[in-house]
Amino acid sequence: MTLENNGALYPVLGLASCVALVYMSFGDLALDLSTHAREPEMSFVGRNGTRFTMDGKAFYVNGWNSYWLMDQAVEEISRPRVKAMFQAGAKMGLTVCRTWAFNDGGYNALQPSLGHFDEHVFQALDRVIVEAKRHGIRLLLSLANNLEAYGGKTQYVKWAWEEGIGLSSSNDSFFFDPSIRSYFKTYLKTVLTRKNHLNGIRYKDEPTIFAWELMNEPRCMSDPSGDTLQDWIEELAAYVKSIDRKHLLTVGLEGFYGPASSPEKLKVNPGQWFSTLGSDFIRNSKVSDIDFASVHIYPDQWQVGAGLEEKTKYISGWLMSHIEDGEEELKKPVLFTEFGLSDKSRDFDHAHRDVFYESIFDVVYESARRGRAGAGALVWQFMAAGMQEYSDDFGIVPEERPSMYRLIKKQSCRLMRLSHGRDWMKTKNSEEFCAE
Repeated sequence: MTLENNGALYPVLGLASCVALVYMSFGDLALDLSTHAREPEMSFVGRNGTRFTMDGKAFYVNGWNSYWLMDQAVEEISRPRVKAMFQAGAKMGLTVCRTWAFNDGGYNALQPSLGHFDEHVFQALDRVIVEAKRHGIRLLLSLANNLEAYGGKTQYVKWAWEEGIGLSSSNDSFFFDPSIRSYFKTYLKTVLTRKNHLNGIRYKDEPTIFAWELMNEPRCMSDPSGDTLQDWIEELAAYVKSIDRKHLLTVGLEGFYGPASSPEKLKVNPGQWFSTLGSDFIRNSKVSDIDFASVHIYPDQWQVGAGLEEKTKYISGWLMSHIEDGEEELKKPVLFTEFGLSDKSRDFDHAHRDVFYESIFDVVYESARRGRAGAGALVWQFMAAGMQEYSDDFGIVPEERPSMYRLIKKQSCRLMRLSHGRDWMKTKNSEEFCAE
């Protein structure tokens, strides 16, 4: 091809270059407009006594954990996994997904250094929120980690120590060091007031967010009395509510009873050691700015060597004890925000998961049917296909486990029936969904 024979090609190339330049310059704006146009209307979830409510009706949580969503939304090549996960959740009728809204100091860090934020990663979290909304899923966003994964309290303490402002190198100084509390408040304010670059809605005004969680599994073992963690919860919960009173707030507790609990409740713990972790389910959850209590369920870690029947029996009592607390002591909903059965447990079979998970679903459903405080449960954890590197002992790709898929969908149908009433079950959409 010669220039002489293709002189007419120049205007075409010039036009193509201009189009490309315009797209690169205004592509985000175009995405903004198309995203805003496609977003469904959503209402905030609230609380009325021991029940979650939405638009005047009871709202029940049948959900899951995918902690990795923000991380996978950063790079274009991995973003399809986020969409695929929400599509799978919507097909199962799930209502809430719990995920991390933090990543401190590591790869794809939202907060690469103390008080500094990566806009590229923030835009990834924006995408997660918009994608959830498109699929009618709400998000329970966790704001920090007690564990070291994704930075956690360890990273905050390390930063403060390196800056020469930390009181102690102990990880628990996260809870009592005034400087660290101040930096964590900066993080909280930055996240809560973030304006989504895709739809222009600030996070504190975004109904797709079901609730905030102060920290994943907080423990302060240096103070087994629980006073340090209690003070931290009271101060930080009040701070969150001073910025955002539209959203629900929970602590992120595992559910262990501490020294302020009665002897009868202490016996419910998996062992005596669990009362020395510096947390206390009832005392911590009673804080006025905390809207609902959270509980985790991991019998493999608590009853090492026990068989499936023994684990299931123990967990049934664990569930009922906390639902009773929500009903009688707290007057608040109780949400079982993580539960799982390890595939590394003795004589593991995938059918064991079906039996164990169904036992949890049955307790939650019965609580909801009777109008009691058990408000829902979230599986730990769901993955998209091809994500083995993000999995652990509990990871499930729902479509690869048909029996689990059907079990979860059955729970969704039961809870929808309670929320929407019998008339809803007579509609064509409900009949098609629950018959599949």
